[in-house]
Amino acid sequence: METKVLTMQQLMKLPLFFSLMASTALAAAPASQPTATDYPSIQEAIDAHPGQMIFVPAGDYLIDKKIYIGAKNAGLFGPGRIIQSNPDQPIVEIEHATGAQLRDLTLTRAEGKMDTDCEGLLVTDCRDLAIDNVRVVDNRTRAASISIRQSKDCRISHCLVRNYTRISVDDRTAKKELYGFAFRCIDGTGIDVTSSTGTLIEGNRLVEEYLQHTPEIRDKFGLGTFVKKNETKGSLVDQKVWDEEYIDIWHQGSAIHVSSPEVTDQTRILGNHIQNAAQGIDLHCDHVIVAQNLIENAFSGMKAMHGARNVLIIGNQFTRNDLWAVLLAPGAASNATNTDGGSIIAHNIVSDFGHGDANWIWGNERSPFKFDSGQLPDNPPLTDVIFQGNIVQSIAAPRYKYAVVIAGGPNAPRGLHFSNNLLHPGTAGVSNKELQP
Repeated sequence: METKVLTMQQLMKLPLFFSLMASTALAAAPASQPTATDYPSIQEAIDAHPGQMIFVPAGDYLIDKKIYIGAKNAGLFGPGRIIQSNPDQPIVEIEHATGAQLRDLTLTRAEGKMDTDCEGLLVTDCRDLAIDNVRVVDNRTRAASISIRQSKDCRISHCLVRNYTRISVDDRTAKKELYGFAFRCIDGTGIDVTSSTGTLIEGNRLVEEYLQHTPEIRDKFGLGTFVKKNETKGSLVDQKVWDEEYIDIWHQGSAIHVSSPEVTDQTRILGNHIQNAAQGIDLHCDHVIVAQNLIENAFSGMKAMHGARNVLIIGNQFTRNDLWAVLLAPGAASNATNTDGGSIIAHNIVSDFGHGDANWIWGNERSPFKFDSGQLPDNPPLTDVIFQGNIVQSIAAPRYKYAVVIAGGPNAPRGLHFSNNLLHPGTAGVSNKELQP
């Protein structure tokens, strides 16, 4: 029997076709959802429907007070753009809210009000929180565009954080034994996680385009110059810096910062794209996976210190970094119960090192991989690191002295093991010390 194939025009003439189409459309239709435009403000919609998701339709929503979410399973979603006109308030704050969500929104600040000391999105004491496909743009802050505090099992995924830094002052006068000065700087962080466990930071793009490490930006704002100075120099300050009252580290902050040594644990940082940061990823925590990230044109690709234990750094791309690609070192917070090491650096690619926009600051004497001694004499040494299958590739003349630098001294790194790496030598060789298998 021949099978007859009906055209679409013929199908549309059949009553059954319309019945099927209607039932399919009905099944695909979303359930009734509270909508922000049904209320005078987004906050009133949230307050009228505690524990529910509120849909924010396309359009601009100007606010002068933070939007507060504080109920289980509550949240916002939709294509709307929330614009904060008050620089003294966060844009959205989520607190004590298990299972809360923020999805698909744009959070930004009004023109002329983009510099702030506040977060774009502030999360405190939450569990199972999901932040997905959210754009935080022009929240130029000394704090963080997205901040997670005292929380558990939270997720930040597929978000865009653009232009998160501002001109500021880094005041270290209170730390008189170590520093004792304050200086003008660029400061700010894209994503900041403190005192939290089980955090996933995945597939985000963090890019700084407003303030970059150029001579023009430095000269325009007087960056690096002292604005305050104690009578006595701190132990971590170079005498030349103290006398000249100028320091090179005027681009502060990080694209991703995960801190609170001895508290923050079990963090995954996967598949993020970071551009033009001071520090790409800054870790002061334990049991971390840093995998498949691309960090481009940063002072430093990443560092783990101040008691960063069991850090897995695998399969990342570090391109056009100028100070280092990866640094492992004890820090001032490291001690006998908060040690650094037990880590693996494997299958990472460092390319075009020294060819970033900050080469004019750091010159050609830096190193892609650095294993340092402690900041303080009593810091326990970095111990037990496997370094395997990494590539440092220099197509042009290398702009680094060694591919790997290992510090010396009484608390120099111990138990470093190197194998199967392809390290193009710098101007002085592959490493300042023999690399032990």
